[in-house]
Amino acid sequence: MRITLLIVTWMLVSPAAVADDAQDVRCREIAFSLSVEKKDVTSFASFIDDDARFVGSSVSRGPVDVTEAWSVFFADDGPLIKWRPQIIEVLKDGNLALSRGPYRMTARDEEGNTTEHWGTFNSIWRKDAEGSWKVVFDAGNASADLPSEDVQVLLDQEDDCR
Repeated sequence: MRITLLIVTWMLVSPAAVADDAQDVRCREIAFSLSVEKKDVTSFASFIDDDARFVGSSVSRGPVDVTEAWSVFFADDGPLIKWRPQIIEVLKDGNLALSRGPYRMTARDEEGNTTEHWGTFNSIWRKDAEGSWKVVFDAGNASADLPSEDVQVLLDQEDDCR
């Protein structure tokens, strides 16, 4: 019995299990971005944990509040935002993960000129009771500088999440 418990415990926290979780979080993060890129507010809300906190100039709490705060991105004439994970870290127990990477926001100014803003996002994901990853904390930092070319390319790469 004791050996079986040790084997099961090892399987749950094995490097392969953590790698699988990291890939799951990476794909969830990409799908989360795609929900905004496609202006699918229902899909967007489905990624947000009931107890989530999104931190910007203020704090939004829960799916309804967060979705309302992000409503500008779902407007037909609103800015476009796209992000992709560059770093994924999953805790050994497989229930909490960090996703971090670049974002690009494109908008039109008052004269109709396209403006582009870059930054870095940080998302904390938690696995819920059904085994689905949900965002519990999210924040981003704008950058005054353009990211390196390899980071910019990250946003245009094809993903292998299907």
